[in-house]
Amino acid sequence: MPNKVLQGALFILLGEALLAIMGAIIKHLSDELSTEVIVFYRNLFGLIMLLPIVYHHGSGILKTHKIHLHLLRATVGLSAMYGFFYVLANMPLAEAFLVKLTSPLFMPILAALWLGEVIKRRTFWAIGIGFLGVIFILRPGTDTFAPIALIGIGAAVLASAAKVTIRKMGSTEPSVRIVFYFGVISSLLSAIPLFWTWQWPQLHHWPWIALMGLVGTLGQLSLTRAYSIANPGQIGPYVYSSVIYGATLGWVIWGESLLMTTIIGSSLIIFAGVWNLRPIAKKTALKD
Repeated sequence: MPNKVLQGALFILLGEALLAIMGAIIKHLSDELSTEVIVFYRNLFGLIMLLPIVYHHGSGILKTHKIHLHLLRATVGLSAMYGFFYVLANMPLAEAFLVKLTSPLFMPILAALWLGEVIKRRTFWAIGIGFLGVIFILRPGTDTFAPIALIGIGAAVLASAAKVTIRKMGSTEPSVRIVFYFGVISSLLSAIPLFWTWQWPQLHHWPWIALMGLVGTLGQLSLTRAYSIANPGQIGPYVYSSVIYGATLGWVIWGESLLMTTIIGSSLIIFAGVWNLRPIAKKTALKD
């Protein structure tokens, strides 16, 4: 498999920026629409936005021999989406994105267990520092700890499994194909809960729903490309850029502020991510 760390990191930075915008739209829509309805339209409109790209590449781009992996990726990814959207609706935007930060901490472990990828010594240290940062952010055992954050952590575990699945498919499945099958399968699965939670969006909801689908699909394409070309354990920490995006949007739009413990935790996590991707000196390469 190719392992283009720099390109993968840049794709993650772009993808997380787009998904942060999508998160702000989801939080806005959650005031009037249920999580089930938002998840369905996120997937449906995301699929619609992807169709012109599929048409540009031709129908041959959809031919696959790994439908079982596409089904696995869609199932765990959709489950993570339900959890994360619920957290977005019920927590401040900045904190919801910070809970999501636990995802990269599980990715190297899952990649090692499933793909046989080696976790380098530096990555072990980065994971440890990252978990310390998450403890500062979640503040367990204090009055400011929100139990709903545990739902976000569960969603983060599922999201990391979905991303490692992308890595598994990366050598033969292009980004457009992976995102297309996710859109089709997740749209079908997310339509099931609508039988008991359906509500028609109002006229003023539709522009936001369409924009949500557009930025969500472009962000997903960027992340899919990233995990297809680079080792998840090396580029995963760059999703911590969502701290900056989410905190900024939450502050500008909703006037949300961050506690000092959150700032400390975020700093630790960002440090761990950047340090993990620093070039390894030749004299120590064999040791790391």
